[in-house]
Amino acid sequence: MKIHGLQKMTLLDFPGHVACTVFLGGCDFRCPFCHNFELVDGTEKPIMDDSELISFLEGRKALLDGVAITGGEPCLHKDLKELIIKIRNAGYPVKLDTNGNHPELLKELIDEGLVEYVAMDIKNSEDKYALTCGLDEIDMTPIKKSISILMNSNINYEFRTTVIKEFHETSDFHKIGEMIRGAKAYYLQRFTDRDSVPYGNLTSPHPDEMRRFAEIAKKYVENSNLRGVD
Repeated sequence: MKIHGLQKMTLLDFPGHVACTVFLGGCDFRCPFCHNFELVDGTEKPIMDDSELISFLEGRKALLDGVAITGGEPCLHKDLKELIIKIRNAGYPVKLDTNGNHPELLKELIDEGLVEYVAMDIKNSEDKYALTCGLDEIDMTPIKKSISILMNSNINYEFRTTVIKEFHETSDFHKIGEMIRGAKAYYLQRFTDRDSVPYGNLTSPHPDEMRRFAEIAKKYVENSNLRGVD
């Protein structure tokens, strides 16, 4: 498998672990606020293959104790399972980031005990999901299946929403809350712009508004918190 990016150390991406983050290319969504769009559209070329990644991990056992896999959308890759097995055989637990559009693979990875933590994006309320994903339309069935799989699993997981002023409003967080009511954890992440974001002029809500959205979320998911808000 081709690896398109590697953050050699992070304390943020895999809760409770000193991890590296592996970036895979390609995605089936086209979110206009994506921070990694160079991975989505193929601009970012591979930097190594899986054998080189495993060699890197073998040499970092004194420093790292986890691997986070993100993208793009990792579950697009048919050989993702084989990559995760190689990483686990090297002695590392794995955290997976996903958009939730591939529930069958997600369930397989969970059922076989191959992932310790999953972070799934909840893009928006159902009626605005396609718009927020940059698509003309979307079948919500896979998204809802992935939500159910995680909420009925015994692994650690979180749902998360990147909040954009132009896409989200109060009613959306009531609707999202209904979708994930009773979940283990839900995080509202403040959007920050960067050069690779494909659509310009997007902004983050004021911190006070972010806190108000989080209070709404707490009515549905007790463990709802903010990220990127002082």
